[in-house]
Amino acid sequence: MEPILFAHLTDTHINVTGKNPLFQMDMTKKLRELFAELGKLSRKPDFVVISGDLTQDGDTEDYRHLRSVLDEEKSKLGVPVYVALGNHDTRSYFREGYLQEEPTEESYYYSVTEKGLRLVVLNTQVPGQHGGRLDEEQLEWLRKELATPATGGTIIVHHHPVVPTITPLMDSHLLDNPQDLAAAIEGTDVIGLLSGHIHCNNISLFHGVPSAAATGVAFGIEPTSNDSMKFVDNSGYNLVLVKEGQMIVHPMAMAGSQQVVFEWKMDAAQAHS
Repeated sequence: MEPILFAHLTDTHINVTGKNPLFQMDMTKKLRELFAELGKLSRKPDFVVISGDLTQDGDTEDYRHLRSVLDEEKSKLGVPVYVALGNHDTRSYFREGYLQEEPTEESYYYSVTEKGLRLVVLNTQVPGQHGGRLDEEQLEWLRKELATPATGGTIIVHHHPVVPTITPLMDSHLLDNPQDLAAAIEGTDVIGLLSGHIHCNNISLFHGVPSAAATGVAFGIEPTSNDSMKFVDNSGYNLVLVKEGQMIVHPMAMAGSQQVVFEWKMDAAQAHS
């Protein structure tokens, strides 16, 4: 199989332009700038995948806006774009605004094959909660999907990460039931896991399988503090190469001021809870 190169984006946090701008930053502009960078690469990626937190508020009009932006950008780049849901997303409004379907609370997960590589997109989102979990119905679907190997192996995309981070504070944002995912992929053709949510690069092994979380398109989080979360004006993505049955991840940084735009302090939050 010929090597496959694709771009893994996450946490775009888009709203309709001018509506409730997060940290007074234009997330649509950031996303467009990132796609412009993809277009300048010496080798164009074969596809793009975005691993959740597509919007900040999860309204129907936000998803319509995102669909419009992505339709324009993927047309210019000339490659498919696949998306997953995150904790900031809303299933019914996503289906209505982005998929242009009847709004339902049905979970959104699927698989596609690109040049022999199977991409399995899971939904770790739990409606109304910050944390993430894979439900049994989805795990059963995953087991059946992986029962037949793909020519070029399988990469799983999901929002909530599964491997430990630098600090306990960041570890509180991991998937609630990673052991169930580990059991589902054991002995299968899964060669990698890609996630987001924590807004920083985090690369390790998950039961022997490479796992990589990417920094956010919208903003980053400084990962070393145990008592606060520092939101930083930066942006990035992962370039992912699949070659000879291996997933190779190269984090890419975009330009940004690197300034702290907001700090969430745990002690203050607990005092008001």
